[in-house]
Amino acid sequence: MKSIRHKALLKGVGLAVVASLALTGCGSGGGGEGGAGESAEIITTNTTEPQNPLIPTSTNEVGGGRIITQLFAGLVSYDVDGTMQMEVAKSIETEDSQTYDITLKKGWTFTNGEKVTAHSFVDAWNYGALASNAQLSANFFAPIKGYNDVNPGKEGAKPTAKTMSGLKVVDDYHFTVTLNEPQSDFPLRLGYSAYSPLPKVAFEDMEAFGENPIGNGPYMMDGKGAWEHNRQIKLVKNPDYKGNRTVKNDGITFRIYTDAEAAYADVQDGALDLIDQVPASALQTYKENESIKAYNKPGSVFQSFTIPGRLDHFGGKEGQLRRKAISMAINRPQIAEAIFYGSVTPATDFTAPTLDGYSDSLEGSDVLKHNPEKAKKLWAKANEINKWTGAFKLGYNGDDNHKQWVDAVTNQISNTLGIKAVGAPTATFGQFRTMITERKIQYPFRSGWQGDYPSIGNYLVALYASAAADGNGANDGDYKNPEFDKKVAQAASADSPEEGIELYQEAEEILLEDLPAIPLWYENVAAASVPELENVEFDWKNVPAYYQISKN
Repeated sequence: MKSIRHKALLKGVGLAVVASLALTGCGSGGGGEGGAGESAEIITTNTTEPQNPLIPTSTNEVGGGRIITQLFAGLVSYDVDGTMQMEVAKSIETEDSQTYDITLKKGWTFTNGEKVTAHSFVDAWNYGALASNAQLSANFFAPIKGYNDVNPGKEGAKPTAKTMSGLKVVDDYHFTVTLNEPQSDFPLRLGYSAYSPLPKVAFEDMEAFGENPIGNGPYMMDGKGAWEHNRQIKLVKNPDYKGNRTVKNDGITFRIYTDAEAAYADVQDGALDLIDQVPASALQTYKENESIKAYNKPGSVFQSFTIPGRLDHFGGKEGQLRRKAISMAINRPQIAEAIFYGSVTPATDFTAPTLDGYSDSLEGSDVLKHNPEKAKKLWAKANEINKWTGAFKLGYNGDDNHKQWVDAVTNQISNTLGIKAVGAPTATFGQFRTMITERKIQYPFRSGWQGDYPSIGNYLVALYASAAADGNGANDGDYKNPEFDKKVAQAASADSPEEGIELYQEAEEILLEDLPAIPLWYENVAAASVPELENVEFDWKNVPAYYQISKN
């Protein structure tokens, strides 16, 4: 991928991409009525209850992300293989990688008939960035000039402006974006849902809008009652969609499950068309199950658990020693085989093996290898600083495939370090995420990342940059290291992808020293559908290309 330096370089050109979604939470649970036979053209699939109203700038988890990406179309879109294409944008031009001229295609409308204009994007981005709106994806606008004026980032600090000075509307189909510093990969991020446009009606009552959002994507909500909380979300094909995702069905019904076993059973019985992640109990046998179609391929979902520095025993030098000890107490290959039957790959870094820049030999990566003797020594050194008290708890949502591996991990920690380590389940994914985003969880918790564009920078900045901390993004452990921030900023503005990767890897080596999160493994696609489903394909980030799916 060439750096973006010259005008018109992005005019209709497909590029390999980079972006971001958030903490992974694969679907599971108590489905609704009907099933695969309810309509030959409606596809039924699993999901989890979204954490928040369906607002693009406040949706950074998978349950809501699945829906948002179907309802909205951004400036660019991504093919299944991660190639970027112009979508609402006609062109994105720059001469210096700092100021971008964006021209929109004419003829795009929201599903209420309103035209999609430059204001649709600029107003949405300003809303998402403004601190008083408390949007979970606010940090995605941090590169834009004037972001610090609308979102100072410091606790108690109030915005001094309501809009970012780096956004300028030229006319209905043309606006400019000026960044704080050159960033050659900025256009590649613009297919991420946080950069979606919004219609004027959204700003009248954003929370109400989030219950029945109006977008410009390949699907739209199926009437006012389309979102039946904790039951299902019904989408139908948008007949006026003008983008790159050719829809081959009449709609998608997302059934909300709280139990992966129930979702898998429904697929076997023909009551659900597709489950995007089979339960752990079926991993050993699902590929030989004649009642379903099985899907298995390498994936890019990164799984970990986060240890916030605010917790007792996990700050400063003591915390650094304990994090390394805990990491080395975990036998990742053993769990990958015993629990997941090889459907996950033990982690060697903080990214994913499907990405350029992934590495299994970074300096300091030995902390991700099972070494019980060293783990004990590091734990003892930490005790010399401050003697350990209490139990080590590992939080997770109980409505998905997590109990078995959490039990395995905590047992290994207990046996190696001689402490009490236990799993701490929360009933649902939505409740779990709320505890995390409101900083009410007072123990380590499972975490992860499912990117929207293939760049290791996406995995690193979104989860560990200071700008993404304090509720402004997915840095849920509020990790802050100025040296790390400096490295990723240098990587983003590098003159070539190769130079950028080298700098991102140097940033990873800082993470391997600090371990704000403990990398565990990369999750493969392990999915199942009814036999009559056709054109089921999973993109580079493990998500079904829903628009392609049809029935025979």
